[in-house]
Amino acid sequence: MEDRRAPPQIAAIPEELRKKGQEQLEAEISIIEGWLEDLNETREDNPESLAARKSYMDMLRSRKDLLMALRKQ
Repeated sequence: MEDRRAPPQIAAIPEELRKKGQEQLEAEISIIEGWLEDLNETREDNPESLAARKSYMDMLRSRKDLLMALRKQ
């Protein structure tokens, strides 16, 4: 059966809140990118480094997705 409901409407985010959210996400992205740069100095076969790199990459991706969504508002 086909779903014919209208997509949910997303409430507009107040400009000041959106701006603060963007600033926060940009700061977090910068910090995570720094962590990844530090990990580049570790051995590539270090299991802890590999796990941290994957975790940080996931964190970075999610924050960039959130930032992109906020910018589209």
